[in-house]
Amino acid sequence: MKNYWTKHNINDLTGKVAIVTGANSGIGFETARVLSEKNAQVIFACRNDLWGKYAVNKVKLDCGNTNIFYKHLNLADLSSIHKFSENIITEFDSLDILVNNAGIMMCPYQKTIDGFEMQIGVNHFGHFALMGLLLKKIMQTPYSRVVNVSSLYHRPGNINFDDINSNQNYHPVKAYQQSKLANLLFTYELARKFKEENSSTIAVASHPGWTATNLQKYKFIFKMFNPIFAQKPPMGALPTLYGAVAENVENADYFGPRKLEIWGYPKKVNSSKRSKDLNLAKRLWQLSEEMTSISFDFKCNN
Repeated sequence: MKNYWTKHNINDLTGKVAIVTGANSGIGFETARVLSEKNAQVIFACRNDLWGKYAVNKVKLDCGNTNIFYKHLNLADLSSIHKFSENIITEFDSLDILVNNAGIMMCPYQKTIDGFEMQIGVNHFGHFALMGLLLKKIMQTPYSRVVNVSSLYHRPGNINFDDINSNQNYHPVKAYQQSKLANLLFTYELARKFKEENSSTIAVASHPGWTATNLQKYKFIFKMFNPIFAQKPPMGALPTLYGAVAENVENADYFGPRKLEIWGYPKKVNSSKRSKDLNLAKRLWQLSEEMTSISFDFKCNN
């Protein structure tokens, strides 16, 4: 058997501080759990207080790491993102790993507190805002990493700049595809900006392939075929964990499952041509700053 990368390849993470959004279930929970097992100080950033606290208590009992915390974060509410970020900046001296994992998938039409379509609002604008508010803390932490979780669904995705919030013609699958493409455009532009500043901080992306999670609750097809074809969350979390802590990771890398990008151990993968469009990325970045009223100050570590 080949020597594939697993959680057992992760070194001790004592002294590292990590945030995982959506850490109460699915690959977010598995990511936070493994980081906790490796003795990192982990913040479980979740919208649901009950399930978030339950996840933290379960991990504490399972692995014995008491240096992990639940903090409320609703990515569908910019005021919540501001409050969470202020709390992190005040309480923690460093931030080594930010895993932007939380998401919503193919839901009926809904809006965030701030009027964004729910999928682009949570999956992209929410994490964009969080990253901007925590930028100084991250960049002042040497060799820190940002991991944005995308999806195979980014490939057919398009950014509809004329109707980013799908007010005119909402299709749940297309809205999800748009948000997952946005995740990669954001990652690559963020990586370029880190490089321009000669920062030791890097931005990478990952996707879990076909993994059974609560994210898929709105589509019957997943409920029907997940028991047969989907891999379990511990395997689906490996590409994210690889991006967060593996040694041979470079700025702007993208990781997914080994077998057809659907199942298996993590490896570096490629993304769509559209996801690497510089003009598209810059246009989305500008729009995102306007929509969230958050500007990124990359000189903040000087």
